[in-house]
Amino acid sequence: MNPKKSKILRIIARLNVGGPAIHTILLTEALNNDRFESILVAGCVDRSEKDMIYLARQKGINPIIIPELGRQINPIKDLIALWKIYNLIKREKPDVVHTHTAKAGALGRVAAMLAGIPIRIHTFHGNIFQGYFNKIYVILFIFIERLLAYFTTYIVAVSETQKKEICQRYKIARLDKVKVIPLGLELEKLFTIESRNGYLRRELKIGDDVTLVGIIGRLVAVKNHRMFLEAIKCLSTHVDNNFNLKYLIIGDGKERPALEEYTKNLGLDGDVIFCGWRQDPENIYSDIDIIALTSLNEGTPVSLIEALAAGRSVVATDVGGVADVVEDGVNGYLVPSGDVEGFSKRLAELIEDSQKRRQFGFKGREMVRGRFSKERLIEDVKNLYESAIPS
Repeated sequence: MNPKKSKILRIIARLNVGGPAIHTILLTEALNNDRFESILVAGCVDRSEKDMIYLARQKGINPIIIPELGRQINPIKDLIALWKIYNLIKREKPDVVHTHTAKAGALGRVAAMLAGIPIRIHTFHGNIFQGYFNKIYVILFIFIERLLAYFTTYIVAVSETQKKEICQRYKIARLDKVKVIPLGLELEKLFTIESRNGYLRRELKIGDDVTLVGIIGRLVAVKNHRMFLEAIKCLSTHVDNNFNLKYLIIGDGKERPALEEYTKNLGLDGDVIFCGWRQDPENIYSDIDIIALTSLNEGTPVSLIEALAAGRSVVATDVGGVADVVEDGVNGYLVPSGDVEGFSKRLAELIEDSQKRRQFGFKGREMVRGRFSKERLIEDVKNLYESAIPS
C-alpha cells in the first residue's frame, strides 16, 4: 500500500528573473511525485521586471496567481492577498506551507497559522535588511521577522553566512530552528560548454581578439551597477592599451535609463553594451571571459554559480553569501563593497592573465559541481519535509 502523499503549498511573492524564482520552480517540479504533491502560488512582477512564469510552464507547472501579491507594500492589496491565501490554504489543506521571499513569507505564514496548518517553513533568499530600505523600515521588518519566527517550524538559509546573520546579527531565530540548504541549479549544460562558441560574439559583432567582461542581473540599485561602470572607467590606468575590451550589461530593470545616461557621462557608451534579458545562459557564459558582480547585498548569487559552472573567472564584492561561492584567490577575487579602485585592479589582473582565468575557471567548476546541484537541493528539501511531517 502506497503511503499518502504529503501536499506542499509553496508561495513566492513574484516569479521575477532571479534565484528565488528558479529555486521555487525547480522544487515544485521535482517534488511532484509518489511522495509529494506540490502547488506553486505566486504574485505579479513589477512592470520593470522580467517574468519567469515561462520557465514554470515549460516544466508543466501552472502557478496559482494572486494579482494582489507583489513586492511593493500596499495595505489594501496585502490584506486582499492575505485573505486569498488563507482561503486557498483552507481549500487545499496542505501538510506544509513553505514560503519564499519576505512578502510571501509574512502573508503566507500568517495565513497558514490562521488556517491551522502546523508545519510552516520559510526560506530567506536574500537580506532585505541591507541595501533595500531605510533604517525605520529595517527596524520594523526585523521586529516582524522575529514575531513570525515564533510561529515557524523551520527557517531555511541559503548559506552559512546567511544563517549567522539571521541568528546572531539580527537575532531573528534560534540556531536550531534555522537549517542551511544552499541553492541548487540545473548546471549540466554549463559544465560541458566550450569556451567561446562564438554565438554571442557573432550576434554582437565582437571579434575573438576582444576580451569580454560581463555583469548579469536585474538593473536595480542594490546590484550597484554604477560601481561596475566606475571600475571599468578606471581600467585605463591598470591595463595595457594593447588589450581590446568590451563590456556587457545583461539584464533589465528600472535603473536602466539612469545607467545608460551614466555610461554616456563616463564616456563609456562606445565600449559598454546593454543586452537586456536573455534566456540562453550557455551562449552568454561561453563567450564572456570574466564575470563581475558589484552588489551591495546578496543571498547566494545565481550568476556567480553559473559562471563558475561554465569555467569562467569572477570578480565580486564580498557581501552576503558571495564568500560561500567565491574563495578569494582560488576561483575568483573578492573585493570590499565600494572599493572601485580595488575592483578595477582585480579585473585588470584577469584581463592581462589568461592563464589565471583558466586556473580560476577550473577550480570554480570543480567547486560548484556537487555543492550547487539540483539533485542535492531536492534531496535536502525532501529530507527537511520528512523530518517535519509526522510519520
